[in-house]
Amino acid sequence: MCIRDRFTTIMPVTILGIESSCDETSAAVIQDNKVLSNIIANQTVHQNYGGVVPELASRAHQKNIVPVVQQAIVKANIGKKNIDAIAYTRGPGLLGSLLVGGSFAKSLSIGLNIPLIEVHHMQAHILSHFIHDGSDQKCDFPFLGVNISGGHTQIIKCNDYFDMDIIGETIDDSIGEAFDKCGKILGLSYPAGPTIDKMSERGNHKKFSFTIPKVEKLNFSFSGLKTNFKRFVETQDMKEPGFIQKEKYNLCASLQYTISEILYQKVEKAIQITKVKDIVYGGGVSANSMIRERFKSNMKDVNHYFPKLEYTTDNAAMIAMVGYLKYKTKNFGMLNAVSDAKYEM
Repeated sequence: MCIRDRFTTIMPVTILGIESSCDETSAAVIQDNKVLSNIIANQTVHQNYGGVVPELASRAHQKNIVPVVQQAIVKANIGKKNIDAIAYTRGPGLLGSLLVGGSFAKSLSIGLNIPLIEVHHMQAHILSHFIHDGSDQKCDFPFLGVNISGGHTQIIKCNDYFDMDIIGETIDDSIGEAFDKCGKILGLSYPAGPTIDKMSERGNHKKFSFTIPKVEKLNFSFSGLKTNFKRFVETQDMKEPGFIQKEKYNLCASLQYTISEILYQKVEKAIQITKVKDIVYGGGVSANSMIRERFKSNMKDVNHYFPKLEYTTDNAAMIAMVGYLKYKTKNFGMLNAVSDAKYEM
């Protein structure tokens, strides 16, 4: 089922979005729900450590925030006086990183004397679905939101834009962590997910089998898979030196299939319980080619809505999109709102 933007008005609304929850500094400008610019500065420094180092991330945000925002405004071809409001990520995320984006957004809001809008990062991943991207295929409520990223794994019953119920989530590691930590075992650099996806194309996903945990209800667990994968790989490499290098493509394919199967089983169960057959995906792992292909081909009686690749990872366009939706209902934030690493939906 398709949905029309019930918030559309005659006068266009221009929102500046700022995202700094983890290791990407991003700024975007949208006019209504159309993206005029979406600038992202990645932080390559973390590759040396096999994961994000919070202190280094916040320092990089401090360095990047001004030029990134300036680039977003210039690319959008607007003046600061044309901005109606500023939306920023209040949480969840790394506290030091959130403070950089939040402090900048508040200062600019004061300077321009325009409203400030708080955004929940995970809501933004799901609501990025409503960004105008040339497709009329936007599903109506209710739908199931599947947030799969480096920090979260969630199944959400979405009843309206800001009426969301988490009905399933990870009890330990996220799906993105499973990719990254297992990739590190194979000697792959951070982030390992895209590399595993690419290497899997050359492997046989049936070559090895790994643990599929039994977790209650719609919740997830990936720590057992990581432990099982680590023990198997290390044991085999001791028995047969060079095992990892010899079987790297098959290991990647088998690992990726197992992770996708864990997700598949839970989403399928969520559909059975809720009777909802519109699924909206968000988060960096939603870019995974096996997940996209397998879900679409095997769940043919369900409507799948995957974001464009540029909106899968952390980006400010999704923050600005939520800002637009909140602006239309005058749902503005407070200058004394505190950035919250565990900000609840």
